[in-house]
Amino acid sequence: MPTKQSEKTAAEKESRKARRQEKKQKPVGNGQAASEKLTRKEQKKKQKEEKRKNKKPRRRIFPIWLRIIVVLLICAGALVAGLMIGYGVIGDGVPSDALKKETWQHIIDIVIKTD
Repeated sequence: MPTKQSEKTAAEKESRKARRQEKKQKPVGNGQAASEKLTRKEQKKKQKEEKRKNKKPRRRIFPIWLRIIVVLLICAGALVAGLMIGYGVIGDGVPSDALKKETWQHIIDIVIKTD
């Protein structure tokens, strides 16, 4: 008496054989299969073109040029805040002195060591 497991494997073997025979019977190269692929490719191209035509143009509420300006302003603000925190809190100075020209001239003189 065959078990369920052996019945499944026998059925799988038969289906594999059937698939192999179908593959062997299909024409290869310039036959019917090649022409079907071309039509499928053409259909995909047409579908893509239709999607592009039907797609709504994207309207940006926050334009790219304005984004760039905002990012640059945020970076400048972070730089100023970092200078003031570094000079005033960490360096025990007056935070507003970090923005004065005389302070930076003094720092440059120390680094270069002009005599």
